Amino acid sequence: MINTPIIALDFSNYDSTIDFLRAFDSESLYVKVGMELFYQTGPELIGKLKEYGHKIFLDLKLHDIPNTVHHAMKGLARLDIDMVNVHAAGGSNMMKAALTGLEAGTEIGKKRPLLIAVTQLTSTSEEQMKNEQLIEHSILHSVLHYAKLTYQSGLDGVVCSAIEAREIEKVTNKEFLRVTPGIRLEEDSIDDQKRVVTPQSARNIGSSAIVVGRTITKSADPLQTYLKVKQLWEGNGND
Repeated sequence: MINTPIIALDFSNYDSTIDFLRAFDSESLYVKVGMELFYQTGPELIGKLKEYGHKIFLDLKLHDIPNTVHHAMKGLARLDIDMVNVHAAGGSNMMKAALTGLEAGTEIGKKRPLLIAVTQLTSTSEEQMKNEQLIEHSILHSVLHYAKLTYQSGLDGVVCSAIEAREIEKVTNKEFLRVTPGIRLEEDSIDDQKRVVTPQSARNIGSSAIVVGRTITKSADPLQTYLKVKQLWEGNGND
């Protein structure tokens, strides 16, 4: 379990990201760098975040042929990140290639970054999945299928909705990570997410880690909002 909420750095450039993080000088954070930010800033930002002492989930959702993903992961491992991901839809061979790439790229004596796979995006509804992906099963069935495939491929966990976390634990094991975005406080708008829960609900229904973005990054007081989310996630708030 990852005890610290992961903050999604939903910014488009280096300066905005650093300005936001100044409010957290006293905190050791776990942050998520997604495609928008990484493609604008590259390794420079990753290096700065490590200087600050923060852990990094590099959320690039790789999905390509196994050889390409293997070599991409080999390079990403050298950035000293803590977690990275792929799309489970890329298949078992691709996920295994990603894992061997990370292992090959990790410096001797250092811990390999955690590798997780996306099941179904939390912005995806069941109707959309059926109409656009032509998957006739329920969204829970699809998520569990991808989770089992990820587990059998040797990865460390999956990205999923907290709503599916407990069922994923049943078909894998307790140590298999269930990293759950789509987290909101009760008073928040759900924005473009479809399957959302509160931090305390996520804890109660089996999440291993939560990813929180706009709730914190768009807050008038990001530090206090983060501390509130952290308290609820740790089980010290009101359920």
